[in-house]
Amino acid sequence: MFVYKTSLSRAAGAPCLLGRESEVLSRAAGEEGMPFVLAADGSYDLQLNRFLRELPGRRVRSPHTIAAYAHDLAVFGRFLDQRRGGLTLWEAKQQDLLAYQRARRQTAGEFRVSASTWNRFLAALTKWVTWALSEQLLEVEPFRMVEKTVLTPWGSEVVRINALREVDEEASAVRFLAYEDYLTWRDVGLRGQLPDGRPDPAWRGRHGERNAMFADLLVGTGMRLTEASSLLVSEVPPPLNHGKVGDLHLPPSITKRAKARTVFISRRVLRNLHQYLDIERDELVHRKRADGSYAKAAGWIGMVSASRASVLLAGGGRKSFRELSIEDRLRLRRMDGTVPGEPLWLWLGEDGLPLARSTWQAVFRRANERCARFGLDLEVHPHMLRHTFAVHMLGLLLRQTVKALRLEPGESLMSQRVKRMLIGDPLRRLQLLLGHRHRETVFIYLDVLDEAQEIVLAALQDWDEQAEALARVKVPELGEDAA
Repeated sequence: MFVYKTSLSRAAGAPCLLGRESEVLSRAAGEEGMPFVLAADGSYDLQLNRFLRELPGRRVRSPHTIAAYAHDLAVFGRFLDQRRGGLTLWEAKQQDLLAYQRARRQTAGEFRVSASTWNRFLAALTKWVTWALSEQLLEVEPFRMVEKTVLTPWGSEVVRINALREVDEEASAVRFLAYEDYLTWRDVGLRGQLPDGRPDPAWRGRHGERNAMFADLLVGTGMRLTEASSLLVSEVPPPLNHGKVGDLHLPPSITKRAKARTVFISRRVLRNLHQYLDIERDELVHRKRADGSYAKAAGWIGMVSASRASVLLAGGGRKSFRELSIEDRLRLRRMDGTVPGEPLWLWLGEDGLPLARSTWQAVFRRANERCARFGLDLEVHPHMLRHTFAVHMLGLLLRQTVKALRLEPGESLMSQRVKRMLIGDPLRRLQLLLGHRHRETVFIYLDVLDEAQEIVLAALQDWDEQAEALARVKVPELGEDAA
């Protein structure tokens, strides 16, 4: 089995669709970028692909999670076909799942996966089984399930999980960077400097400043990779004349669980962002417009102008960014007369086209490899920068809370009294900045501060400008919807 993605531009011109590609795909719920699975012989499993299309109705709304589920089920299907006598997903039993676990968790090599990846596969498998049983496509549950009592924000709850689910020892560990380590990783790995701060004459990178600024945006706002990588030019806050931070409104179409929120960008990062827009990006766009690259685009959505919250389409009518999927955002083009011009997408590659999320993952991987060559033990991934933001912001919250309490010199900064005070509005503010669904998720950062208090406090001087961001987060009144 193999995974593909629905593409309107590739469907364009197919003779059997008679120019009605968009209408046909819409009737089939085949949105742009929606994954679908084909068997090795090219056959289309109608029911399995219907399951993937109906995942948003079963509280799986993230396009990346849906794509991951499709990939996980396809790999299992390929294993069944090649290693279990040509079985299909619909014919698999417990012994087949056990064989797959041995192959994925106990076999050395690239096919081996982590416990968290294995558990994600089981989550996809359980979703599929539950759906298939409800649709009467399976008569009995093919895999062994067990009941487990878990603690939720609403109290203890009994849930059913696959018996082969594994304990992920690393899942609860919060990995973050001391701020000075982040600066070293950024300057050496992304900017091409030597560890002593001098320029590296052997550095051949062309987008060091852009990449470093993207990392600064992640570590300074706590945005997820999907959120930061999906921004549009018009959503960037204007340069600051007053105040220390600019507000950036994230529409629900790019956030986890489709929950809109506001993050705050420091004056320094915002200044660098506008320098990228006015110099590097502008020069690239002019070059690609001059050589006719944009006129060759297919599957684009023409637009005349855009504000921070909406876009005026070339065909008439205004669309809110809340209504545009990530795939729609990728296709937005400013019109040059009657032909498409530059993308509205903020981050562009050397070809002048939008950078994919996977490109940023590759940027981080190359930065890690470069640091390793200099003997620097710094392996950073985008989500670690989100944790780094959270830990340092919580340190700032601690300092503000201690100041408000007027603790006497010598009292423990992490005393139970301070912790009790933190489990209130300050933690709620951090929850809103990060976009976590439940306040309890933020509690893990308190334990990090117990172990790394000196590192956190030493770095707080570099984060003072974020204090205004905390003050500007609106905390809902008691009884309002909690994010």
